[in-house]
Amino acid sequence: MGLTLKDIRNDERINCYMEMGDDNLAALGYTEHGKRHARLTAGIAAHILEELGYSEREQELGAIAGYLHDIGNVVNRVNHDVSSALLSEQILFSRGMAPGDIAIIIGAIGNHDEGEGFPVSPISAAIIIADKSDVHRSRVREKDRALFDIHDRVNYASEASRVHVDAKKKLISLEITIDTEMVSVMDYFEIFLDRMNMCRRAAKALGCNFTLTINEIRLL
Repeated sequence: MGLTLKDIRNDERINCYMEMGDDNLAALGYTEHGKRHARLTAGIAAHILEELGYSEREQELGAIAGYLHDIGNVVNRVNHDVSSALLSEQILFSRGMAPGDIAIIIGAIGNHDEGEGFPVSPISAAIIIADKSDVHRSRVREKDRALFDIHDRVNYASEASRVHVDAKKKLISLEITIDTEMVSVMDYFEIFLDRMNMCRRAAKALGCNFTLTINEIRLL
């Protein structure tokens, strides 16, 4: 048995980098990108791979990639996908992970950002969808609603989000419930259009279609 998500979550170096990276983003005014987001991304990525019939080891690699995908925020938010991949390579190599597994993980991490990323593998595709689906009010740090920017408002208005995988229909669905007294459905769609298009490409790489439903209204 190789390195597991449990091993990664118990690694002191990883925990330190993730906590300080999230502190850096707090200083910059970004939403939460710490352990909560990491755990959720890991879990959703593994779930997608499991539902689509990928092996237990592939599910584990997806979970590890999902957990580590934002660790580079400890360096800088700019190009954090690349720095996350490079830091992960150092850590995983030092923990004795097989080079082939490391290559899959860092390729996935280095391609998760909507700027220049692309679903280069099933694991890459799974963490893209998992990462982009985490829209929820618990990620908002600002307590004064009067100071919310549009991203804060959209996240805070999001009461629930769920990724559903239908392997038989080859369909991956993101279902979100938002408070329309805070933002409109179209506000969400406008702000996150690039992310949703990336999710469509990721689903296609997994042999699936992607749909987005907000308050039971299908937008994609």
